[in-house]
Amino acid sequence: MELSKEPSEEWRAGYRAGFEAGVAQTRGELETGLAALRARVGELEVKVVGLVARTERPAKTSRNSSLPPSSDPPSAPKRAPRRPTGKKRGAQRGHPGHTRQMLDPEQVDQVIDHRPDECPTCQMPLSVELPDALPPIRQQVWELPKVKPIVTEHRQHTVECPNCQAVVKAPESGMPREGFGPRVTALAGVLHGRFRLSHRETQGVLKVVGGLPVSLGGVVGLCQETAEALAETYAEIAERVRSESVVNVDETSWRQAGKRPWIWTMVGKQATLFQVLTRRNSDSLKALLGDYQGTVISDRYSAYKCLSLDKRAICWSHLKRDFQSFVDLGEKTREWGKQLLEIEQAVFREWHRFREGQIDRAGLLEGLKPTQVRMRELLEEGLRRSQSEGFSRDLLKLWPALWAFAEREGVEPTNNAAEQALRPVVLWRKGCFGAVSDWGNEYVERILSLSATCRQQGLDLLDTVVNALTAWRLANPQPHPA
Repeated sequence: MELSKEPSEEWRAGYRAGFEAGVAQTRGELETGLAALRARVGELEVKVVGLVARTERPAKTSRNSSLPPSSDPPSAPKRAPRRPTGKKRGAQRGHPGHTRQMLDPEQVDQVIDHRPDECPTCQMPLSVELPDALPPIRQQVWELPKVKPIVTEHRQHTVECPNCQAVVKAPESGMPREGFGPRVTALAGVLHGRFRLSHRETQGVLKVVGGLPVSLGGVVGLCQETAEALAETYAEIAERVRSESVVNVDETSWRQAGKRPWIWTMVGKQATLFQVLTRRNSDSLKALLGDYQGTVISDRYSAYKCLSLDKRAICWSHLKRDFQSFVDLGEKTREWGKQLLEIEQAVFREWHRFREGQIDRAGLLEGLKPTQVRMRELLEEGLRRSQSEGFSRDLLKLWPALWAFAEREGVEPTNNAAEQALRPVVLWRKGCFGAVSDWGNEYVERILSLSATCRQQGLDLLDTVVNALTAWRLANPQPHPA
């Protein structure tokens, strides 16, 4: 059979059509794969930008964030040393001294007179009957007596009636149900709650100082009774602080048997309230404040956004750290952050003049006007920069709250009162690792609230707890573990 040397036109057309179809399919597959690669490259570019920004972002320290100084690593930048003033360390000339107040003679338990025996000039013996040429130099020495517990034994007698021979027992209402008196119970509660001693250390102090044989479980029982006795006092403190016109509010984390609740504090001029709540959100804030209608001084945490601006005041000490963070961020925001720090210094300079009586409130408002104008200009400038856009927008929304301290009586430019109130909480959390039960949290709330309130009002904490325990035992004669 003879083969054709050249393919037919029909074959050529079919081959060409198949080739072109294969090329088109391959091109489509390549374009689809290329589009997928381009999309993947775009995703990776976004991640790279984020990683670069994260590596360029300065590490958070106590200078540019709310982290405590104890969390600063060794590589953290140190605070600039203070400029030498040329003065010696310690109290300066003219500074009023702080000495222990002398008791009146009728308050002294024992007086020992020291008189000269003879004259050093002529060696003449000096009689004790000689009157004083100058008032005597008084030196009072304080000492504690050795503590010996007062043990009272109560005996419930049972007798036989001589008339009807009935066996009669003395009424139980007169028999105590606790093994320790209210002062011992109060002391255990104060040692653990106010001075943050562990249960075992509290047991040791009661034994060594007071000679009191309290078991470890007994210390826990005494603290539990203290918490129950302070329930009414705690409610009074809450009512008192919520009636004040200005309060400072802050929060810190707490521990409870593997959970992480939060301790919130509400600090007024005459009372301080602590409350353990499960969350760090606006619902917890509302639970703390109740129906409070006054001004709340706080930081810019998002939970406080539920408050209207006419009830808020922003802490400038927190703003100082935020301004410093922009100085540390890089070249693009360094100068902007420095100018904001100058604004912060100008604000406190005017505030100190007002607090020291150099200017009145009208003078304070007038002195802050140029500062307000300059700060608004800087924030509007920050809106045009990606690194500071969100921060600037947030401050402009909070603008009235930034200057509440200048307009409202009793409002401070810082939230230091709340931060200082939380300091014992932080130390307690680090030393005793929180609580393990709900009643433990109640004890924490109540003893901390009472301790801070007594300090504000100049009251004796131990006597206040003793009085509360005495009243509670009279109203609740049921037995209690001790």
